[in-house]
Amino acid sequence: MAEFNRSSTLSVTCPARITPILQQELELKGFPINKVRTAGIETEGTLYDCMRLNLELRTAHRVHYQLKKFKAKNADDLYEAIRKIEWEEYISARGYVSVTSVINNDTIDNDQFANLRVKDAIVDRIRRKTGERPDSGSDLNKTVVFLFWKDDQASIYLDTSGESISRRGYRKFGHLAPLQESLAAAIVMSTKWDKVSPFINPMCGSGTIALEAALIAQNKAPGLLRPNYGIKHILGFDEEAWSDLRSDLRNKALKDVPGRIIATDHDSRAVKSTQMNAKIAGLDHQIETAICEFEETEIPLNEKGVIVLNPPYGNRIGDDKKLESLYRSIGDFFKNEATGYWGYVFTGNLDLAKQVGLRTNQRIEFFNTTLDARLLEYELY
Repeated sequence: MAEFNRSSTLSVTCPARITPILQQELELKGFPINKVRTAGIETEGTLYDCMRLNLELRTAHRVHYQLKKFKAKNADDLYEAIRKIEWEEYISARGYVSVTSVINNDTIDNDQFANLRVKDAIVDRIRRKTGERPDSGSDLNKTVVFLFWKDDQASIYLDTSGESISRRGYRKFGHLAPLQESLAAAIVMSTKWDKVSPFINPMCGSGTIALEAALIAQNKAPGLLRPNYGIKHILGFDEEAWSDLRSDLRNKALKDVPGRIIATDHDSRAVKSTQMNAKIAGLDHQIETAICEFEETEIPLNEKGVIVLNPPYGNRIGDDKKLESLYRSIGDFFKNEATGYWGYVFTGNLDLAKQVGLRTNQRIEFFNTTLDARLLEYELY
Protein backbone atom coordinates (compact mmCIF):
# COMPACT_ATOMS: atom_id res chain seq x y z
CA MET A 1 0.00 0.00 0.00
CA ALA A 2 1.03 3.60 -0.57
CA GLU A 3 3.01 5.39 2.15
CA PHE A 4 0.77 8.36 2.89
CA ASN A 5 3.46 9.90 5.10
CA ARG A 6 6.15 9.97 2.39
CA SER A 7 6.96 13.48 1.20
CA SER A 8 7.32 14.24 -2.50
CA THR A 9 6.93 17.04 -5.01
CA LEU A 10 3.36 18.29 -5.30
CA SER A 11 2.25 20.03 -8.48
CA VAL A 12 -0.85 22.13 -7.85
CA THR A 13 -2.47 23.35 -11.06
CA CYS A 14 -4.73 26.33 -11.66
CA PRO A 15 -5.90 28.50 -14.56
CA ALA A 16 -3.35 30.90 -16.03
CA ARG A 17 -3.21 34.30 -14.28
CA ILE A 18 -4.62 32.85 -11.05
CA THR A 19 -1.19 31.57 -9.98
CA PRO A 20 -0.41 34.54 -7.66
CA ILE A 21 -3.61 33.94 -5.69
CA LEU A 22 -2.94 30.20 -5.47
CA GLN A 23 0.57 31.00 -4.24
CA GLN A 24 -0.91 33.13 -1.44
CA GLU A 25 -3.25 30.29 -0.49
CA LEU A 26 -0.39 27.80 -0.24
CA GLU A 27 1.86 30.18 1.70
CA LEU A 28 -0.91 30.89 4.22
CA LYS A 29 -1.23 27.14 4.77
CA GLY A 30 2.51 26.82 5.38
CA PHE A 31 3.54 25.12 2.14
CA PRO A 32 6.88 26.09 0.53
CA ILE A 33 6.84 27.58 -2.97
CA ASN A 34 9.49 25.65 -4.90
CA LYS A 35 8.54 26.70 -8.41
CA VAL A 36 5.99 29.05 -9.96
CA ARG A 37 4.67 28.11 -13.40
CA THR A 38 2.24 29.79 -15.77
CA ALA A 39 -0.63 27.64 -14.58
CA GLY A 40 0.47 26.12 -11.30
CA ILE A 41 2.79 25.91 -8.32
CA GLU A 42 5.28 23.26 -7.28
CA THR A 43 5.46 22.63 -3.56
CA GLU A 44 6.10 19.55 -1.46
CA GLY A 45 4.11 17.38 0.89
CA THR A 46 2.64 13.98 1.64
CA LEU A 47 -0.50 12.24 0.46
CA TYR A 48 -2.02 13.32 3.77
CA ASP A 49 -1.25 16.90 2.73
CA CYS A 50 -2.99 16.20 -0.58
CA MET A 51 -6.14 15.32 1.37
CA ARG A 52 -6.07 18.72 3.00
CA LEU A 53 -5.26 20.66 -0.16
CA ASN A 54 -8.07 19.03 -2.12
CA LEU A 55 -10.57 20.05 0.53
CA GLU A 56 -9.27 23.54 1.30
CA LEU A 57 -7.90 25.17 -1.85
CA ARG A 58 -10.25 27.61 -3.57
CA THR A 59 -8.36 28.57 -6.74
CA ALA A 60 -6.67 25.26 -7.65
CA HIS A 61 -7.81 22.69 -10.20
CA ARG A 62 -5.77 19.60 -9.35
CA VAL A 63 -3.22 18.35 -6.81
CA HIS A 64 -0.64 16.01 -8.37
CA TYR A 65 1.65 13.84 -6.22
CA GLN A 66 4.92 12.98 -7.99
CA LEU A 67 5.94 9.32 -8.07
CA LYS A 68 8.95 9.52 -10.37
CA LYS A 69 10.94 11.90 -12.55
CA PHE A 70 12.97 10.40 -15.39
CA LYS A 71 14.36 10.76 -18.92
CA ALA A 72 12.45 9.32 -21.87
CA LYS A 73 13.36 10.01 -25.48
CA ASN A 74 10.46 8.04 -26.95
CA ALA A 75 7.44 5.91 -26.11
CA ASP A 76 9.52 2.78 -25.50
CA ASP A 77 11.67 4.61 -22.93
CA LEU A 78 8.48 5.90 -21.35
CA TYR A 79 6.99 2.41 -21.08
CA GLU A 80 10.11 0.90 -19.51
CA ALA A 81 10.49 3.67 -16.91
CA ILE A 82 6.85 3.54 -15.86
CA ARG A 83 6.75 -0.27 -15.73
CA LYS A 84 9.44 -0.17 -13.01
CA ILE A 85 7.20 1.80 -10.63
CA GLU A 86 5.52 -0.31 -7.93
CA TRP A 87 1.99 0.32 -9.17
CA GLU A 88 0.65 -2.63 -7.18
CA GLU A 89 1.26 -0.47 -4.10
CA TYR A 90 -1.02 2.30 -5.38
CA ILE A 91 -3.71 0.76 -7.61
CA SER A 92 -5.93 -2.19 -6.81
CA ALA A 93 -5.65 -5.12 -9.22
CA ARG A 94 -9.45 -5.07 -9.32
CA GLY A 95 -9.65 -1.30 -9.55
CA TYR A 96 -9.87 1.22 -12.37
CA VAL A 97 -7.25 3.61 -13.73
CA SER A 98 -7.33 6.47 -16.21
CA VAL A 99 -4.39 8.42 -17.64
CA THR A 100 -4.23 12.12 -18.51
CA SER A 101 -1.23 14.04 -19.78
CA VAL A 102 0.48 17.18 -21.01
CA ILE A 103 3.01 16.25 -23.71
CA ASN A 104 5.51 18.13 -25.86
CA ASN A 105 7.80 15.53 -27.42
CA ASP A 106 8.83 15.40 -31.08
CA THR A 107 8.41 11.63 -31.28
CA ILE A 108 4.73 11.81 -30.23
CA ASP A 109 2.12 13.15 -32.63
CA ASN A 110 -0.86 11.79 -30.70
CA ASP A 111 -1.13 12.26 -26.95
CA GLN A 112 -3.56 9.36 -26.69
CA PHE A 113 -0.82 7.01 -27.90
CA ALA A 114 1.44 8.10 -25.05
CA ASN A 115 -1.44 7.73 -22.59
CA LEU A 116 -2.02 4.21 -23.90
CA ARG A 117 1.64 3.30 -23.36
CA VAL A 118 1.44 4.58 -19.78
CA LYS A 119 -1.71 2.57 -19.18
CA ASP A 120 -0.13 -0.55 -20.71
CA ALA A 121 2.94 -0.20 -18.48
CA ILE A 122 0.79 0.13 -15.36
CA VAL A 123 -1.51 -2.76 -16.23
CA ASP A 124 1.36 -5.04 -17.33
CA ARG A 125 3.19 -4.41 -14.06
CA ILE A 126 0.15 -5.11 -11.90
CA ARG A 127 -0.80 -8.23 -13.88
CA ARG A 128 2.77 -9.59 -13.55
CA LYS A 129 2.78 -8.98 -9.78
CA THR A 130 -0.75 -10.05 -8.90
CA GLY A 131 -2.10 -12.17 -11.74
CA GLU A 132 -4.97 -9.71 -12.17
CA ARG A 133 -5.35 -6.38 -13.96
CA PRO A 134 -7.37 -3.22 -13.27
CA ASP A 135 -9.89 -1.89 -15.75
CA SER A 136 -9.02 1.32 -17.57
CA GLY A 137 -10.74 4.10 -19.45
CA SER A 138 -11.35 7.84 -19.53
CA ASP A 139 -13.49 8.24 -16.39
CA LEU A 140 -11.87 10.44 -13.73
CA ASN A 141 -13.89 9.16 -10.79
CA LYS A 142 -11.42 6.46 -9.64
CA THR A 143 -7.58 6.29 -9.70
CA VAL A 144 -6.08 8.87 -12.06
CA VAL A 145 -2.46 8.99 -13.25
CA PHE A 146 -0.99 12.13 -14.83
CA LEU A 147 2.00 12.32 -17.18
CA PHE A 148 4.00 15.48 -17.84
CA TRP A 149 6.48 14.97 -20.68
CA LYS A 150 8.52 17.72 -22.31
CA ASP A 151 11.37 16.84 -24.70
CA ASP A 152 13.19 14.00 -22.90
CA GLN A 153 12.13 14.99 -19.37
CA ALA A 154 9.12 13.18 -17.91
CA SER A 155 7.32 13.12 -14.58
CA ILE A 156 4.57 10.74 -13.54
CA TYR A 157 2.07 11.67 -10.84
CA LEU A 158 -0.93 10.39 -8.96
CA ASP A 159 -3.74 12.87 -9.62
CA THR A 160 -5.21 13.05 -6.12
CA SER A 161 -8.11 15.23 -7.29
CA GLY A 162 -9.55 13.29 -10.21
CA GLU A 163 -12.22 15.68 -11.43
CA SER A 164 -11.12 19.31 -11.09
CA ILE A 165 -11.60 20.54 -7.54
CA SER A 166 -13.12 23.67 -9.05
CA ARG A 167 -16.21 21.51 -9.40
CA ARG A 168 -17.41 21.94 -5.84
CA GLY A 169 -20.63 20.01 -6.26
CA TYR A 170 -23.10 22.77 -5.41
CA ARG A 171 -23.79 24.07 -8.92
CA LYS A 172 -26.56 21.80 -10.13
CA PHE A 173 -28.51 24.63 -11.73
CA GLY A 174 -26.67 26.71 -14.32
CA HIS A 175 -27.70 29.87 -16.14
CA LEU A 176 -26.24 30.93 -19.49
CA ALA A 177 -22.40 30.80 -19.17
CA PRO A 178 -21.52 30.44 -15.47
CA LEU A 179 -18.01 31.21 -14.26
CA GLN A 180 -15.77 28.40 -13.06
CA GLU A 181 -15.86 28.24 -9.27
CA SER A 182 -12.08 28.69 -9.06
CA LEU A 183 -12.27 31.87 -11.16
CA ALA A 184 -15.18 33.21 -9.11
CA ALA A 185 -13.19 32.60 -5.91
CA ALA A 186 -10.15 34.33 -7.41
CA ILE A 187 -12.30 37.34 -8.33
CA VAL A 188 -13.65 37.61 -4.78
CA MET A 189 -10.16 37.19 -3.28
CA SER A 190 -8.80 39.94 -5.57
CA THR A 191 -11.22 42.55 -4.24
CA LYS A 192 -10.75 44.68 -1.13
CA TRP A 193 -13.58 42.91 0.66
CA ASP A 194 -12.94 42.39 4.38
CA LYS A 195 -15.37 39.41 4.68
CA VAL A 196 -17.58 41.26 7.21
CA SER A 197 -18.90 44.27 5.26
CA PRO A 198 -21.64 43.91 2.59
CA PHE A 199 -20.86 41.97 -0.57
CA ILE A 200 -23.23 43.01 -3.36
CA ASN A 201 -23.51 40.97 -6.57
CA PRO A 202 -25.97 42.39 -9.11
CA MET A 203 -26.26 40.44 -12.40
CA CYS A 204 -25.61 37.33 -10.29
CA GLY A 205 -26.44 34.72 -12.95
CA SER A 206 -26.38 31.30 -11.31
CA GLY A 207 -24.81 32.83 -8.20
CA THR A 208 -21.25 31.47 -8.40
CA ILE A 209 -19.55 34.71 -7.31
CA ALA A 210 -21.96 35.22 -4.40
CA LEU A 211 -21.66 31.59 -3.29
CA GLU A 212 -17.86 31.67 -3.35
CA ALA A 213 -17.99 34.90 -1.32
CA ALA A 214 -20.23 33.21 1.24
CA LEU A 215 -17.89 30.21 1.51
CA ILE A 216 -14.95 32.56 2.06
CA ALA A 217 -16.78 34.66 4.66
CA GLN A 218 -17.91 31.53 6.48
CA ASN A 219 -14.37 30.07 6.38
CA LYS A 220 -15.93 26.94 4.94
CA ALA A 221 -13.62 24.60 3.04
CA PRO A 222 -15.09 24.38 -0.48
CA GLY A 223 -14.17 20.72 -0.92
CA LEU A 224 -16.49 19.63 1.89
CA LEU A 225 -19.40 19.76 -0.55
CA ARG A 226 -18.00 17.04 -2.80
CA PRO A 227 -17.93 13.31 -1.87
CA ASN A 228 -15.37 11.86 -4.30
CA TYR A 229 -11.69 12.54 -5.03
CA GLY A 230 -8.97 10.59 -6.79
CA ILE A 231 -7.04 10.15 -3.55
CA LYS A 232 -9.84 8.03 -2.09
CA HIS A 233 -9.04 5.30 -4.64
CA ILE A 234 -5.32 4.99 -3.83
CA LEU A 235 -4.42 1.80 -1.91
CA GLY A 236 -3.79 2.64 1.73
CA PHE A 237 -6.24 5.55 1.79
CA ASP A 238 -6.87 6.39 5.45
CA GLU A 239 -10.64 6.70 5.79
CA GLU A 240 -10.41 7.60 9.48
CA ALA A 241 -7.91 10.42 8.86
CA TRP A 242 -10.10 11.71 6.03
CA SER A 243 -13.18 11.70 8.25
CA ASP A 244 -11.29 13.46 11.07
CA LEU A 245 -10.00 16.11 8.65
CA ARG A 246 -13.47 16.80 7.30
CA SER A 247 -14.86 17.08 10.83
CA ASP A 248 -12.10 19.48 11.83
CA LEU A 249 -12.76 21.68 8.80
CA ARG A 250 -16.49 21.70 9.46
CA ASN A 251 -15.85 22.77 13.04
CA LYS A 252 -13.68 25.67 11.87
CA ALA A 253 -16.45 27.07 9.67
CA LEU A 254 -18.57 29.89 11.07
CA LYS A 255 -22.25 29.19 11.50
CA ASP A 256 -23.23 32.49 9.97
CA VAL A 257 -21.69 34.97 7.54
CA PRO A 258 -20.72 38.14 9.49
CA GLY A 259 -22.01 40.62 6.87
CA ARG A 260 -24.75 40.76 4.28
CA ILE A 261 -24.34 39.04 0.92
CA ILE A 262 -26.87 40.23 -1.65
CA ALA A 263 -27.32 38.67 -5.09
CA THR A 264 -29.77 40.08 -7.65
CA ASP A 265 -30.68 39.59 -11.29
CA HIS A 266 -33.46 40.86 -13.55
CA ASP A 267 -34.01 37.27 -14.78
CA SER A 268 -36.14 35.22 -12.39
CA ARG A 269 -34.56 32.00 -13.73
CA ALA A 270 -31.11 33.23 -12.70
CA VAL A 271 -32.29 34.09 -9.20
CA LYS A 272 -33.99 30.71 -8.90
CA SER A 273 -30.73 29.01 -9.93
CA THR A 274 -28.84 31.02 -7.32
CA GLN A 275 -31.34 30.03 -4.64
CA MET A 276 -31.22 26.34 -5.53
CA ASN A 277 -27.41 26.26 -5.71
CA ALA A 278 -27.19 28.08 -2.37
CA LYS A 279 -29.49 25.49 -0.82
CA ILE A 280 -27.32 22.62 -2.07
CA ALA A 281 -24.26 24.39 -0.61
CA GLY A 282 -26.01 24.95 2.72
CA LEU A 283 -25.79 28.71 2.18
CA ASP A 284 -29.41 29.56 1.41
CA HIS A 285 -29.78 31.35 4.76
CA GLN A 286 -26.59 33.36 4.12
CA ILE A 287 -27.41 34.90 0.74
CA GLU A 288 -30.20 37.43 0.18
CA THR A 289 -31.67 37.34 -3.31
CA ALA A 290 -34.00 39.61 -5.28
CA ILE A 291 -35.38 39.86 -8.81
CA CYS A 292 -34.66 43.38 -10.04
CA GLU A 293 -32.68 45.47 -12.48
CA PHE A 294 -29.11 45.94 -11.27
CA GLU A 295 -29.72 49.66 -10.59
CA GLU A 296 -32.48 48.71 -8.12
CA THR A 297 -30.24 46.42 -6.05
CA GLU A 298 -30.28 47.35 -2.37
CA ILE A 299 -27.05 49.02 -1.28
CA PRO A 300 -26.84 49.13 2.55
CA LEU A 301 -26.28 52.72 3.64
CA ASN A 302 -23.39 53.93 5.78
CA GLU A 303 -21.37 50.83 4.90
CA LYS A 304 -18.11 50.35 2.98
CA GLY A 305 -18.41 47.04 1.21
CA VAL A 306 -17.83 45.88 -2.36
CA ILE A 307 -20.05 45.57 -5.42
CA VAL A 308 -19.07 43.03 -8.08
CA LEU A 309 -20.76 42.82 -11.50
CA ASN A 310 -20.11 40.37 -14.30
CA PRO A 311 -22.05 41.94 -17.21
CA PRO A 312 -22.48 40.39 -20.66
CA TYR A 313 -19.43 40.69 -22.91
CA GLY A 314 -21.19 40.56 -26.28
CA ASN A 315 -20.16 37.83 -28.70
CA ARG A 316 -22.28 38.55 -31.77
CA ILE A 317 -22.12 41.31 -34.40
CA GLY A 318 -24.02 44.32 -33.13
CA ASP A 319 -23.89 43.29 -29.47
CA ASP A 320 -21.30 45.93 -28.56
CA LYS A 321 -23.57 48.80 -29.61
CA LYS A 322 -26.47 47.37 -27.62
CA LEU A 323 -24.29 46.86 -24.55
CA GLU A 324 -22.59 50.26 -24.54
CA SER A 325 -25.54 51.82 -22.74
CA LEU A 326 -25.52 48.99 -20.20
CA TYR A 327 -21.87 49.64 -19.31
CA ARG A 328 -22.54 53.39 -19.12
CA SER A 329 -25.39 52.64 -16.74
CA ILE A 330 -23.02 50.66 -14.52
CA GLY A 331 -20.84 53.75 -14.22
CA ASP A 332 -23.88 55.87 -13.32
CA PHE A 333 -24.98 53.26 -10.78
CA PHE A 334 -21.57 53.33 -9.13
CA LYS A 335 -21.51 57.15 -8.98
CA ASN A 336 -25.05 57.67 -7.78
CA GLU A 337 -25.80 54.68 -5.54
CA ALA A 338 -22.56 53.24 -4.24
CA THR A 339 -20.63 56.06 -2.61
CA GLY A 340 -18.10 54.69 -0.11
CA TYR A 341 -18.00 51.25 -1.72
CA TRP A 342 -15.39 49.58 -3.89
CA GLY A 343 -16.88 48.79 -7.30
CA TYR A 344 -15.72 45.94 -9.55
CA VAL A 345 -16.60 44.99 -13.10
CA PHE A 346 -15.41 41.65 -14.47
CA THR A 347 -15.52 41.63 -18.25
CA GLY A 348 -14.05 39.95 -21.29
CA ASN A 349 -14.75 42.95 -23.52
CA LEU A 350 -12.13 45.64 -22.92
CA ASP A 351 -13.72 48.07 -25.39
CA LEU A 352 -17.05 47.94 -23.61
CA ALA A 353 -15.27 48.43 -20.29
CA LYS A 354 -14.31 51.94 -21.40
CA GLN A 355 -17.99 52.87 -21.42
CA VAL A 356 -18.15 52.66 -17.61
CA GLY A 357 -16.61 56.11 -17.74
CA LEU A 358 -14.80 56.00 -14.40
CA ARG A 359 -11.09 55.94 -13.73
CA THR A 360 -9.92 52.52 -12.63
CA ASN A 361 -7.92 52.08 -9.47
CA GLN A 362 -6.40 48.88 -10.91
CA ARG A 363 -7.02 46.42 -13.75
CA ILE A 364 -6.37 42.82 -12.72
CA GLU A 365 -5.73 40.36 -15.56
CA PHE A 366 -7.58 37.06 -15.80
CA PHE A 367 -8.69 34.54 -18.38
CA ASN A 368 -12.31 33.43 -18.51
CA THR A 369 -11.56 30.02 -20.05
CA THR A 370 -9.54 31.25 -23.09
CA LEU A 371 -10.99 34.77 -23.18
CA ASP A 372 -8.74 37.67 -22.17
CA ALA A 373 -10.54 39.33 -19.26
CA ARG A 374 -10.09 42.04 -16.62
CA LEU A 375 -11.36 42.73 -13.14
CA LEU A 376 -11.68 46.52 -13.10
CA GLU A 377 -11.54 48.17 -9.68
CA TYR A 378 -13.13 51.54 -8.93
CA GLU A 379 -12.84 53.49 -5.70
CA LEU A 380 -16.22 55.16 -5.31
CA TYR A 381 -15.69 58.37 -3.38
